[in-house]
Amino acid sequence: MAQSAYIYLVDGSAASTLTLDELKEHLGRYREQTAQTGKQLGWDYAASAFPYSVETKPEGLGKWFYLKGSNPLYKYILFGVGSKTEEEKEKPYIQVTLPDDATHGDKSKGNELCKYLARQLKAELHLFNGRTMYFNPRK
Repeated sequence: MAQSAYIYLVDGSAASTLTLDELKEHLGRYREQTAQTGKQLGWDYAASAFPYSVETKPEGLGKWFYLKGSNPLYKYILFGVGSKTEEEKEKPYIQVTLPDDATHGDKSKGNELCKYLARQLKAELHLFNGRTMYFNPRK
């Protein structure tokens, strides 16, 4: 059964909404940062830290995209954006889904990417296991 994690953009988040293109930019920034770390360490850390290529399908255009694994330890992670109405307030979110055939490596990378995105966006993260992490400033 597929598992999903959600990153909610709440009051105090760095952004009030997010598009798929902006989400791809955040993932690109993650890839650049890991490449810089690898350069400093003298090895190809980017290939290990982000072993995926960003892919889209015609039926998901504008709704979702997926990361396709570039080595056998990783298969797929799907990303989508949306919003739900809660107590008459719009609550935008990023949905990260692991398909049925996802590997343990996909789940680990999914958790890592979710934490990175939530930290960058100062958002509320609901992990695959149901736990919640708060990276937003709370009163």
